[in-house]
Parts: sequence; C-alpha cells; structure tokens
Amino acid sequence: MSREDKEEQEDELLALTSIYSEDEFKRSETAPGGEICVCLDLPPNFNVAIKSDCASNEYTESFEGIVSFLPPIILNFELPPGYPSTKPPAFKLSCKWLSPSQLAQLCQRLDDLWEEYAGGVVLFAWMQFLKEETLEYLKINSPYEIQVCGFGSQSIKNNLGECDTCSATGPAQAEIWDNRAIQDMESVSAIIKCILDFNETQQKKCFDSKPYMCNICFSEKLGSECTHFKDCQHVYCNECLKDYYTVQIQDGQVQALNCPEQKCPSVATPAQVKVLVGEELFSRYDRLLLQSSLDLMADVVYCPRQGCETPVMLEPGGTMGICSNCSYAFCTLCKMAYHGVANCYIKEKIISASDEDQEAGEAEWTPEDFSYVRDEFLAADKAGKKLLVEEYGMEFIKKAVDKESTEWLKMNCKSCPYCSAKVQKNGGCNMMLCIKCRTSFCWLCLTVLTKTNCYSHFNESLSCDQYAL
Repeated sequence: MSREDKEEQEDELLALTSIYSEDEFKRSETAPGGEICVCLDLPPNFNVAIKSDCASNEYTESFEGIVSFLPPIILNFELPPGYPSTKPPAFKLSCKWLSPSQLAQLCQRLDDLWEEYAGGVVLFAWMQFLKEETLEYLKINSPYEIQVCGFGSQSIKNNLGECDTCSATGPAQAEIWDNRAIQDMESVSAIIKCILDFNETQQKKCFDSKPYMCNICFSEKLGSECTHFKDCQHVYCNECLKDYYTVQIQDGQVQALNCPEQKCPSVATPAQVKVLVGEELFSRYDRLLLQSSLDLMADVVYCPRQGCETPVMLEPGGTMGICSNCSYAFCTLCKMAYHGVANCYIKEKIISASDEDQEAGEAEWTPEDFSYVRDEFLAADKAGKKLLVEEYGMEFIKKAVDKESTEWLKMNCKSCPYCSAKVQKNGGCNMMLCIKCRTSFCWLCLTVLTKTNCYSHFNESLSCDQYAL
C-alpha cells in the first residue's frame, strides 16, 4: 500500500468518526474498515405492509400500519490496499425490509459513484446517497409493501443473475441478484417484530431529546423527564404525575389513574404507573386494582378462612365454593363448611324474616311512619335515641333508616350499567361518568358510551336528548 493511500484511508475514517455518532458509524478495530448504519427519513404517515408472496411459504403472519422509522440499511466495508487510488472498497449491503433485487440496485449505484469519483475517497458520498436518495432512487412511496419469499440463505445468491420467483415493489424491475446484497430476514414474524420494536425505540429517543411544557407545573422539561399518553398525545412531567397518582393510589382510587387533562379518557398503562410511583406503591396499586375488579364480578366470592381470603369463582346456580389456595369447601351463603343438600340456616332465616314482615311487620307501618321514626331518631340526643330504641327496638330503627335511604336512592339515583354503583345527576347534560369504575353512560337509557366519542350516542339516537330533563 502506498503512503498516500494509507494516509487518505486514515483521514477518511477519522473524519467519519468525528462526523457521525456510534449508532451511525463503527470503525473496525482489526482492519481498515467498519460498519455504517443508515436510517432513512420517512415521509409523514408512511404506511408499510408485509406479506408473503410465495405459495410454498408456510408463514401466514402479516402486518400493515403507519411507522415513523424503519430498521437501518447496513453497509459493512473494508478498505483494500489500493483504495482510493485504484481499488474500490469491498462491501456488503444488508437490510431487513428491502428485497435482494432492490439491494442489488443500490450496490450497482454505489459502484457507479465509485467510478464517478475516479480514485477519490467515496465513503461519505455513499452514506449521503443511502441516507438522502434511497427512497427516490428505488421509487418507494407510501403505501409500501414488503414482499418476502424464502428466508435465511435463500435470500442470498453467490452470483449475478436473474430471479423469476421473487418480486420487489420498487419500480426498477430488473430482478438481479448480487452476492453483496443480503436481505437479513429469518421469518415474516421476525421482520414484523423488528420493525415495530425499532419504530418504538426510535420514537422514544426522539421524544426523550425534545423539550415539553408540563400543563400542571408549567415548567419546560426534556421528554426523558416526562410521560407521554399515546391515545391523547398529552405530556406531563414525571414529578407532577408521580404526586398525582400517589394521592389516588393512597386513597384507593385505582380505577381513575387517567390523564390529568380535564375530561380526557386516556388511562395510564401499568408500566407507566410502575415507573412513576416505584415498586412499593405499585404493589398496592396492583393489589387494589385486582381487588376492585373482582368486587365488580358477581360470580366471585372470597374464602371465609381468616388469613386466606382467596378469590373463588362460583359455578352458575351453585352455592358451593372451593378455595384454590387452601382447598376449603364452603357454602357461599352462610360461609360455613359446605353442608350439601341440608338446608342453609342463612337461607331459612332470610325466608322466615321475609314471611314475618309480610304477615305482620311492615304491613302495619306506612312510609310516613318509617320517615317519622327515622327523623325522630336522627334529631334526638343520646338519651332520646336510647328511649326510641327501647320503644321500637334497634332492628326497627335500623330498618327505618335504611328504608328511607333506599327510597331516596330509588328516587334520585340510577345504577351504573357496568358496576351497579349508584350515580346521582345533579345538573348538566345526560352524559354521566361513574366515579367508581369511570364508565360513561347515558342517564336516560343507561347505554354505555364509547370512550372515543361519548356524544355520538346522542347524535344518533332519536329518543335520547343530550340536554333533556
């Protein structure tokens, strides 16, 4: 190797090292060469579809969606002793989403650039071409379909030739193979996972590097210190969200860890909550969330043994529960050991009390009587309440208070169609929000409303007016 070639090689490699980051250029430690990773700048809303184009292909996975980033085009090169005066760099070009034919066209274009530079250094020009002109050169537009046929070594040919079995979506239709062109793909599912993972990783990097205004503390912070809600695109700093969610978890409001923006339906993911509040508080959140979800299920009871209390699923129409943790078989009515066909004393007590009420008890008392006793009891002092209990009995006093509350609930509240919690309407429109399970529903017909467009129900329904009284 001439001294001039050696100096030019060293200068070019040093220049690339200083210009590009380690993610873009890695210099080889053993030979004059390296690896160049080129991520293309995709146009907005770039749609990608993947499917197998060969009848013999056993894979049936497919994908279609909008991405902001695609995995890089990788150029591995080595500088021969005669570079740059007489010999071009030896290289291989690989990519997961370009076909071997498309990669072969890029290889040919790199060869043409070497000829154009007539003995000068060419690596920077290659990088610029791959970065800025690949999409235009291959005439790749959205929507772009990645067609695949065969995997692994089947995607590589060791000679230049024609291929009649695979097609690329680029308009340059010369189906040529080049031993330097490698479609680095194991399977359809592997390329789908790679594209989705890379797109998510790059989006996170872009988000972390940009400043955002927190709408709670009104401070500007980098994305690495913020949390982004994907559904609504709202951004808040981690410190504010941590305080916000900590208070809610400590108060047991685990069903309401949503975006702090007013009336925004977006909900924080468990992964986001865990990062914000830490392991200890997240364990409480996870436990309460499971507990509240089980409480909403009518076919779930808890093992009555102290210290166990494991959730138990009930068989439809049955009264026997078997704990999966301690194997205790119990009656779901009396919570005692399961007694088979023997009558349950709890059931008998309920039936007996109901019969007595119908025959003698409640039939003699009017709603006005219950209201009178209730008002007297609530207004009385300690001594007065004691006299009323002696006169009417504690069971009757309790029944009077409960009956009044029940009647009030019947007249002023409705049950949430999802969790059955009582909800009162005290004004506004007929779009209601359950404070317990955060379900939106129509006050008039109790239809559960969609989170994406709660008001579409009132626009489409002929019987439900949004502002009807």
